[in-house]
This record gives sequence, C-alpha cells and structure tokens, in this order.
Amino acid sequence: MRILSMLLTMSPVILGAAAVVVFSRTAFFRKHKAPIDGGKSFRGERIFGDHKTWIGLLSYVLFCTLAHLLTGGVCRLFGLEQMNQMYSLHANGFFYNLLAGALFGLAYALFELPNSFLKRRFHIAPGGHRKGFSGVFFFILDQIDSLLGCALVIGLLTDATLLALLQYVLLGAFVHVFVNLLLMLLHMRKSI
Repeated sequence: MRILSMLLTMSPVILGAAAVVVFSRTAFFRKHKAPIDGGKSFRGERIFGDHKTWIGLLSYVLFCTLAHLLTGGVCRLFGLEQMNQMYSLHANGFFYNLLAGALFGLAYALFELPNSFLKRRFHIAPGGHRKGFSGVFFFILDQIDSLLGCALVIGLLTDATLLALLQYVLLGAFVHVFVNLLLMLLHMRKSI
C-alpha cells in the first residue's frame, strides 16, 4: 500500500516527464529549441549543451502542472486524497495543485542542470555514456538528479520524513528506468 501511495504522490512527475518526452518529438518543440546556456562555454566546454533548452524547462513546468491538476481531480473523484502525500498538509484545491505541479516541473528541470554541467566537464556527450566507475556514477546520477529536486518539493509541501524522501528518490529511480525502457520499446527514446 505504501508503494501505491508513493506512486500516486509522484504521478504528476511521472506523467509530466513522459509527456515532455513525447512533446520533444514534435516539430514545434524542435523549432523552439534554444539552449539555456545560450551556446556559451566554460573552460572550453559548453555549460549545459544543446539538450537543456528553455522549451524543455517550460514543458516540464506545463506538463507537470497539468498532470498535478489531473491527479488532484482523480484523487477528489475517487476519494484518494489520504493516499496522496501531497495532501497531508494542504487541501486538494486548484491553486495548490497549480503551484505544486509548477514546482515539481521546475525542480525536475533545474535539478538536471548540475548533472549536465558535470557531464560536459567529463566530455560526455548528451545522451552519451562512460565505462567504469564514472559510468556507473553518471548512470545513477542520471536516474536521480531530477528526483532529488522533486523530493525537495515533497519535503517542502508535505509532512514527509527524511527517510520517506529517500524512499521517493529510490522508487522514482526504478520508475525512471522502467519508463525509459518502455519509451525505448516505443522508439521514443534512444537510451536509458
């Protein structure tokens, strides 16, 4: 039951991030791909690279917000508020769901940036991989970077304990890998 509750709590992030992957394949998204770093470099390497874009950041905010509004409606319709930790301290209302969803999307996108910065310093291409210890390190970081931001949002808006936040990150990492594998099977993603 605890895992179902955690999945329900994280569903706006899961649905929002999956929607961004689908949206990123549209001509509209590709046409508006302006990199956040403006093409600038730091010590001879791009700051974040071409894959971290303003439209991507705005897409995470938009789709996580819409997903949180949808989740709030589903929770209200089926009486599931007590199963969703996002409603442990706040009522399931439109403006709260709007704020929580926007914070989830913003945190998801912003917490990916330090990882991208580090990968550019190690000369790892966007979507690329390394072998050895650094390969394992970056694989794990790729799975949890955005989840750390989302756990911060859960921590700020709910009564979740530090242990619960760690559990959200770990469960989220498994879900992240599973969703990426599913998207690879659907030919919507090239790698985990």
